[in-house]
Amino acid sequence: MSQKYIKSQNKNSHNAKSYGKYYAKPVYDEKFIETDEIADFIQTQATLKRSDIKAALDELGAAMKHFLEMGQKIRLAGVGIFKVGFSSIGVTAPDNCTASTITSRRVLFQPEIERIVTGSSEKNGKIVQKYVNAKTLVKDVAFEEARGNAVAGTSNAPSNGGTTGNGSTGNGGSNTGGNTGGDNGGGGNGNGEDED
Repeated sequence: MSQKYIKSQNKNSHNAKSYGKYYAKPVYDEKFIETDEIADFIQTQATLKRSDIKAALDELGAAMKHFLEMGQKIRLAGVGIFKVGFSSIGVTAPDNCTASTITSRRVLFQPEIERIVTGSSEKNGKIVQKYVNAKTLVKDVAFEEARGNAVAGTSNAPSNGGTTGNGSTGNGGSNTGGNTGGDNGGGGNGNGEDED
């Protein structure tokens, strides 16, 4: 198996450079690779005792690489979702949009999110809960101002991946997959990852 992609035409007329060009866009299976399947794969690579836990953790990277190379999405419980993202060079005809137009590749990660109730209020005689969506991995992170550091210069330009969608800046390729998410088909316009 391999990572699948479709040919997607840029229909954003505001970007004359990439308008009408075709870009490779990733496609993913509906099914996620779950933690148990990762564990099953690791079990085929190492036996488990106390010392074997370390061996299993060492195998995690190899297991993730294995499934990502197969074009699968991986969901680790309590961690989040990992999948392959890539950029491609825009071409004028769909027949020219081949695997050779795919340039940079990367791993896209969406941390697991959980709903945390922060309180309640009364509205029209009904009790309404207030809540926030918190990223599981970072919800308990505390922040503290650094002392003695110089203030860095500021810029209005967007940081890493601020431009999303087909025809992003750079080599004329698309920022397929967005920053850390993708739409239900697998990215391209920076929408949040689908949660099945």
